[in-house]
Amino acid sequence: MSNILFTNARLIDPEAGTDERGALLVEGGRIVAQGHEIGVPEHVEVVDCGGKCLAPGIVDIGVKVGEPGERHKESFKSAGLAAAAGGVTTIITRPDTHPAIDTPEALEFVTRRAQADTPVNVLPMAALTKGRQGREMTEIGFLLDAGAVAFTDCDHVVANTKVFSRALTYARSCGALVIAHPQEPGLSEGAAATSGKFAALYGLPAVSPMAERMGLDRDIALLEMTGAKYHADQITTARALPALERAKKNGLDITAGTSIHHLTLNELDVSGYRTFFKVKPPLRSEDDRQAVIEAVRTGLIDTISSMHTPQDEESKRLPFEEAASGAVALETLLPAALRLYHAGQLDLPTLFRAMALNPARRLGLASGRMSAGAPADLVLFDPDVPFVLDRFTLKSKSQNTPFDGQRMQGRVLATYVAGLPVYRRD
Repeated sequence: MSNILFTNARLIDPEAGTDERGALLVEGGRIVAQGHEIGVPEHVEVVDCGGKCLAPGIVDIGVKVGEPGERHKESFKSAGLAAAAGGVTTIITRPDTHPAIDTPEALEFVTRRAQADTPVNVLPMAALTKGRQGREMTEIGFLLDAGAVAFTDCDHVVANTKVFSRALTYARSCGALVIAHPQEPGLSEGAAATSGKFAALYGLPAVSPMAERMGLDRDIALLEMTGAKYHADQITTARALPALERAKKNGLDITAGTSIHHLTLNELDVSGYRTFFKVKPPLRSEDDRQAVIEAVRTGLIDTISSMHTPQDEESKRLPFEEAASGAVALETLLPAALRLYHAGQLDLPTLFRAMALNPARRLGLASGRMSAGAPADLVLFDPDVPFVLDRFTLKSKSQNTPFDGQRMQGRVLATYVAGLPVYRRD
């Protein structure tokens, strides 16, 4: 049954910026009405939310699924179950697979796998250049026709400026969104930490925060030249924020995101050479973290994502410099984000603006909203329930989370896609 009346709910509406008690009516998989009092129609299932929060399902840009090539790290089935348990109703998958998603045939393969195995919405991104090698752009038009929602080489920066400018120009002619990783590749190569006293003390190869600023400056100059649609996948340093603000004020079609790990962790968390805290770009200083939180609050940074990157034990149980980067986060995205809410730094409408509304808007999706006519992709959660995270309870095949053993606050109670329950907490 997809006709549901949610009553006694704390409605989190990121579009209106409100957090109010009320009811929400869903019919035929879409939101019909919301308000303080809604009559109960016939043939409608009534769900008493018990005063808990009801919000748009999270739209997560940049999820790594191991198919094809690394199914042992994460399959579409396990990623879908993890997403549903985390309140993520739409995952935007990355093309950094083996082989890369750089042809219509590869894109159609992952689309079929996702539709067969995943209870949530899955929208694939495709590689910007063949093999993500930065030498020759992919068939952007054909990949768009095959269902690609954006184009990215992920953490492989297209170092050849001429190749990148041609790809941006072609993407603009097709109306395609390009998602880039702003880093100066020469400076950031081989880095495992952010430069500073801590990295020097631990003897870790480090990169200056200026590498992010330099990479963003180059990309902004190319945007001025090409007029393309551009999204920076992760802005993690204070030094990059003024350039981003100027680009927006100058009218460029640019948005930016950040990861939940860079919002909730800092460089000191890698003490003891804990490789589960090794991510890309590396964790930043506390000053950078606070600056990025403020940028999310003001809307300068548009989106928050999990940057879900499953790695097996063999890839992580290595010396810090050699260990693979990345962490799983589909299930921990919401409780980690709620740390910022409980700290009084971001309210719930602001969080869901960055996790649901803005990602949906950037990709041209109708989801991420609580308004009439929007898809009934919803998450019901209790923001206050405490728990200690045990990574072995995660539904992902890989359990490489930096939050293992940490005290968290906030649990997903149920997740709905098109009005149908895809997860209910026992």
